[in-house]
Amino acid sequence: MMPSIFGESLFDEFFDDDFGMFPERGGHDPLFGKHAKNLMKTDVRETEDSYELDIDLPGFKKDEIALDLSDGYLTISAAKGLDKDTEDKKGKYIRQERYTGTCSRSFFVGEAVEPEEVSAGFEDGILRITLPRKAEKKLPEKKTIAIK
Repeated sequence: MMPSIFGESLFDEFFDDDFGMFPERGGHDPLFGKHAKNLMKTDVRETEDSYELDIDLPGFKKDEIALDLSDGYLTISAAKGLDKDTEDKKGKYIRQERYTGTCSRSFFVGEAVEPEEVSAGFEDGILRITLPRKAEKKLPEKKTIAIK
């Protein structure tokens, strides 16, 4: 393990891609660092009468998460805040890696879903959302008219 005094790793910043020439490396997110791509990973499960979403939100508390259903889109957002005190009871911080910020993700669920039909629970860093599965509207059958 390499000691770091500048960022997540001395070599991460030394070989940083300032011009975006290597998109596969991913960018630096000051809130979640190089692991930002692992945030809000979602499993979507279809059952007979519902859709169930399991969303990873490690490190968040229940009151830091909000769900919004509008125009057929379910938006999950999480906001993290920190106190920026530079001293604690035992001394001053030499390095502080935790930041404040927000993240969000949206899913199209259709305009037939009402907010009161959606249920959600948060436990052990996993947000579980259940949406009702609505019957798909069938298009009218095509009827051909013969030309005489």
